Amino acid sequence: MRIGLGFDVHELVENRPLIIGGVQIPFTKGLLGHSDADVLLHAIMDALLGALALGDIGTHFPDTDTQYKDVNSMVLLEQVYQTIQAQQYQVVNLDCTILAQQPKMKPYIPLMRQKIADCLKVPINCVSVKATTTEHLGFVGREEGIAAQTVVLLDTVHQK
Repeated sequence: MRIGLGFDVHELVENRPLIIGGVQIPFTKGLLGHSDADVLLHAIMDALLGALALGDIGTHFPDTDTQYKDVNSMVLLEQVYQTIQAQQYQVVNLDCTILAQQPKMKPYIPLMRQKIADCLKVPINCVSVKATTTEHLGFVGREEGIAAQTVVLLDTVHQK
């Protein structure tokens, strides 16, 4: 078994869609990044790659590569999942926390969980997504950005 930890943060800016966990959330700002800046999926990918000591998403999908400009992070998560499978590992479960003062994430979490579970080929009860504020403290509290952290457990693929 292997454990991975992922963390990501992106700045909130005008004129960008807000996409978190593969879900577009209506809001006045979106996250700035080379890709779609999906902070949650980026944290998940870093956790998956980290569990197997395979580097981080910047190594696999550099922001200097134009093919990743505005790319849907769900496509990147699928590629990371294929990498995990090629290493003969499978996801046991993951636990994620989104740190955002605004907007409220609760209405969108069920769909986020389903999209992540489908992509990683695990039951939805193996995907935990939670959200919290920082009580108006720090860059998250000032609504300058959104962060996410994830821990994942992988196990070797068991042959049937």
